[in-house]
Amino acid sequence: MSLHTTLIDATALAALPAEQVLIVDCRADPAGAGAAEPGKPEREYRESHIPGAVHASLEHDLSDLTRKDQGLGRHPLPLEQAFSATLGRWGWRPGLQLVAYDAGSSALAAARLWWLLRLAGVREVAVLDGGFAAWRAAGLPVEAGSVQRTQTEVDLRFDVRQAITEHATLHAEPAPVLVDARAAARYRGESEPLDRAAGHVPGALNRPYPDNLAADGRFKPPSQLRQEFTAVLGDTAPEQVVHMCGSGVTACHNLLAMEYAGLHGSRLYAPSWSGWVSDSSRPVATGEV
Repeated sequence: MSLHTTLIDATALAALPAEQVLIVDCRADPAGAGAAEPGKPEREYRESHIPGAVHASLEHDLSDLTRKDQGLGRHPLPLEQAFSATLGRWGWRPGLQLVAYDAGSSALAAARLWWLLRLAGVREVAVLDGGFAAWRAAGLPVEAGSVQRTQTEVDLRFDVRQAITEHATLHAEPAPVLVDARAAARYRGESEPLDRAAGHVPGALNRPYPDNLAADGRFKPPSQLRQEFTAVLGDTAPEQVVHMCGSGVTACHNLLAMEYAGLHGSRLYAPSWSGWVSDSSRPVATGEV
């Protein structure tokens, strides 16, 4: 079986033997922290999901909200031990293909899981292009209830070079090029529905993550994505690019898009905007760069 390392379509996923893939339902509350309807993602999962899929909580499995007060943003990264335990609870093992999916085209929490596994050196992980909506549109089967898999022992370590968690690192030489995945109005400082201040980190560029998607809700072709990111980044090497957003989740969508486009080696500023503005002494820019 060939490994999928960025995206997979619904037909290809359906063709994988069940014993050769771990499917993870990452549907999350658009509000970002379960505030809109607590328990809604889990309820939707139990009502209907891809057969064999386990459920991932953005707040509890893909983040460590106990560290929110440490300047690490609204969705701090989980610790290695906790993330390893989560994978073990799902029955993951090294070499097992993992496919993550969201409700539809956004692929936000799914991209976060994809990136966390990449952070741990795992390459056999992909995001379902078009999400659960694409699966349903293809007329593929679904099931209800919860899935319990045989647990495994997992012990992963994060490659700290792929993530920036210290704010001062943004000023290192050579300085990384920040790319902000938030909507243009938030980036420019015209509105801010979630965080204490509006605007962006001085010098950061803007590439709203929905720009990665075609009209059908699936990712644009790699060649088009490469052209569009090059238009934003100029001659900046991918290794010098650091992605950010509001809390380190939607930024993973841009990181996934760059990898899919063949632009390898960009990183994540994990605390992102919510972490940056946790200290009122840090500068804030508004308008365009």
